[in-house]
Amino acid sequence: MKTPRFIPFWGIFLLVLLCSFMPKSKKTVWMIGDSTMAIKAPDKFPETGWGVAFAEMFRPDVDVLNKAKNGRSTKSCIREGIWKEVSDGLRGGDYVFIQFGHNDEKVHKPNTGTTIEEYKANLSLFVTEARSKGAEPILLTPIARRAFEDGKLVDTHGAYPDAVRKVADSLHVPLIDLTQQTSELLTELGEEKSASLFLHLPEGHINYPKGVIDNTHLNERGAEAVAHLVALDLEQQHIPLAKDLKE
Repeated sequence: MKTPRFIPFWGIFLLVLLCSFMPKSKKTVWMIGDSTMAIKAPDKFPETGWGVAFAEMFRPDVDVLNKAKNGRSTKSCIREGIWKEVSDGLRGGDYVFIQFGHNDEKVHKPNTGTTIEEYKANLSLFVTEARSKGAEPILLTPIARRAFEDGKLVDTHGAYPDAVRKVADSLHVPLIDLTQQTSELLTELGEEKSASLFLHLPEGHINYPKGVIDNTHLNERGAEAVAHLVALDLEQQHIPLAKDLKE
């Protein structure tokens, strides 16, 4: 008896039906960075990392795992095992958003601060290890602090943003220049109006009874504004992940 050369129609139908019920693997977006990106504890509200708002911009078939933590630098991210957790979890097709700088600048703290060369080496490590797992790294420069002098926004990050740009250029990594973009946003808003994006509260708030004036950390509105800048840059650079954003 000869073996049939073609699969019967019912067999094809059954195969298609089975495939339709198979769970689809989700794409994962990983985020590593500092407090400007991180998820906050309830007692810190309304302080909000922009990564929180960014996660809400994706369709349900994308998982966003925000591993950013307050006070972390590239050095402490490696030393504390945060990067290892991310690296071990990476799969082909995942994305890794990498944004440090605010704490790498603190060279007076030996367990946190990095020299420019150490900073570049650590960023390069993240990129090469992510790529070895088949993931797509994206580098981001740190967001600007709200630091005005005589009505003009001044730079507080020194050589660190340019170090990120150089790593991105040398390793051909997509770069989202949040230092430049947030500086332009704060300049456009001006000294007074830009305060509305940051953690500024009068006395009497349940989490900040004495009030707070914080020109580094964002509130909900600021987090949404920065997340919007990141999403827009993804689209403008035609990075495929942009197709997974909600319309």
